[in-house]
Amino acid sequence: MIGKKFLCVVVAVAFVMITKVPQNVSAQNCGCAEGLCCSQHGYCGNGEEYCGTGCKQGPCYSSTPSTNNVNVADIVTPQFFSGIIDQADSGCAGKNFYSRDAFLNALNSYNDFGRLGSQDDSKREIAAAFAHFTHETGHFCHIEEINGASQDYCDENTISQYPCLSNRGYYGRGPIQLTWNFNYGPAGQSNDFDGLNAPETVGNDPVISFKTALWYWMQHVRPVINQGFGATIRAINGQLECDGANPSTVQARVNYYTDYCRQFGVATGDNLTC
Repeated sequence: MIGKKFLCVVVAVAFVMITKVPQNVSAQNCGCAEGLCCSQHGYCGNGEEYCGTGCKQGPCYSSTPSTNNVNVADIVTPQFFSGIIDQADSGCAGKNFYSRDAFLNALNSYNDFGRLGSQDDSKREIAAAFAHFTHETGHFCHIEEINGASQDYCDENTISQYPCLSNRGYYGRGPIQLTWNFNYGPAGQSNDFDGLNAPETVGNDPVISFKTALWYWMQHVRPVINQGFGATIRAINGQLECDGANPSTVQARVNYYTDYCRQFGVATGDNLTC
């Protein structure tokens, strides 16, 4: 049984990833005409919306900070990781699943994570990611979305590219609760597992689980990290939480982020909420 301190988290986790809609479905392989940018959502055009943050190809604005020499393992220390997972109830499935070693192993596939800009920028990105990991899993308690198997996460607009199997569930799993067929498909392709035929791998293999979280982060969250922590909330669960939809869950995420920034000795930056 989960202790009282996790009741709010449980409620949040139960529906947390319902709105991860396929923002980049249209024109995924841009093929834009010469002189046009391919935006982070897969559309062709010019201007900040297309050539700015997240621009995939074309004459993109060169505003991305350079990679630094920060060692993420020096920031995500055993003490830091234990300080999160030790707050989970002893009966939580995630207690014997998530680990710092699994995270660092997954990190080998995403060497740029937490290594852009200054050292403070790195610390803020790591704090932001772990704030979301903490919120979505209840301090690494939950591997899978509560009652997720009862939800239909097959998007009709993307089944031609990412076909859904009738006996498979594409509900939330892992540190960012990967959800929907259009996320499982490419996450599997990028991390050497069959996301559509074996989505349960994300809930069975802790390294793959962290890899999918880092994949989602780098694909959908990293492009907006310079807009503040609030933008990362919107990138993960904006429709259900932002613009006054659920201020309590937004504040919960902000509280974790603020705490982790404090532990890392870095300012939070502006624009904390969405």
